[in-house]
Amino acid sequence: MGESPDTHGSLTGDNFDPPVLPMQPLLIATALIELGAGLALLGFPSAAVALLLGSPLAQPAAVALGRVAGAALLALGIANWLAHYDERSCAARGVVTAMVLYNLGAAVILGVAGIQLRPVGIALWPAVVLHVAMTAWCIACLRRKRVTVEKAATKPVEP
Repeated sequence: MGESPDTHGSLTGDNFDPPVLPMQPLLIATALIELGAGLALLGFPSAAVALLLGSPLAQPAAVALGRVAGAALLALGIANWLAHYDERSCAARGVVTAMVLYNLGAAVILGVAGIQLRPVGIALWPAVVLHVAMTAWCIACLRRKRVTVEKAATKPVEP
């Protein structure tokens, strides 16, 4: 009642529009996760890597690279935070699309590291699961949005 049809779908007549999964909660959650991970890598790169991979960064070059990764995650976090203000824009869809690639890549890279390295850090497998879940959430938001936009484009305009 009083809720917009583009967030809950339509059940009238022969049409069944699937509900649109709002992107705003995804963008906010992603922003918070990536901002936290970015700050951890910027401030304590060796400790953050040790939690994931089970051993700290030993070389100054590795510590510098860990900080660069932290800056990149901060940038992703900020992009997601800013995109949440306009979740229906093409820019927000672009951010979520980029996050699919990032999350999928992170899940695969960390998963392979977990299989090849023994022992691993305590946070590795939870991080892999988180990245897989975030990949699925991003894809679900993108698919639901696309289906709704396509259906809206094919509906005849009533006078």
